[in-house]
Amino acid sequence: MSNKTRPRPVGTRGARPAPSGPSPVRRVAPVLIAFALGALLAGPIGALAVGGDDGGSAPVDDRVAELQAEEAKRDSAQIVELTTKARQVQERLVPVLEGMATAVPAGKPVGPAASQSDVAGWQEITGKVVEDFANPPSGGTGVNIARSGLAAAVRSLDAAVDTYAAALAQPASGRGPLFELAGRQRDIAVATWSTAATQLDVLNIDSGNGHAHVFLPAAPGQGR
Repeated sequence: MSNKTRPRPVGTRGARPAPSGPSPVRRVAPVLIAFALGALLAGPIGALAVGGDDGGSAPVDDRVAELQAEEAKRDSAQIVELTTKARQVQERLVPVLEGMATAVPAGKPVGPAASQSDVAGWQEITGKVVEDFANPPSGGTGVNIARSGLAAAVRSLDAAVDTYAAALAQPASGRGPLFELAGRQRDIAVATWSTAATQLDVLNIDSGNGHAHVFLPAAPGQGR
């Protein structure tokens, strides 16, 4: 055997196998093509989105103005309708409030008890008024707040009348607390109506209709 050292093959140690997938150039090409197509399509689509080739937003602005005008017209009509309805309800509720003012005066001791027939008449009136405010139409925020406040007020008054009727069904010795509760519920109803009526007054002023004083009296002759 020869003592000469055999030459080591060059380039065989640590050699990496050639990649089997597509070349970087082939991987990048589809991305570039997609980007180019997107750029071509973005021009006309973007121009249409903003309303024209010049980038103006006139069609969008016109539609917004049209919707605002329709909403303002709807609210103006609903303000008039709600004010008319509030005045009608006020007239219907005044006899109930006057009767309760005698039976449970605000801030005073309980008065003489009302008759069951009178209270039954109150219940008929308040029950129908509550129904009148059912299923309200949708309007602007201000109109919705006023209508909701009036509806809450008549529900409170209806509850006060029911409480008074429940008191009459009790023995005389146990009526006092229920009479007082009915009076407090009546006071809440009047205060709630007053807040809603103030909102309605503001809406009428802003709409150019002038003041609309539609308040409920806590005592006969007040707030009308």
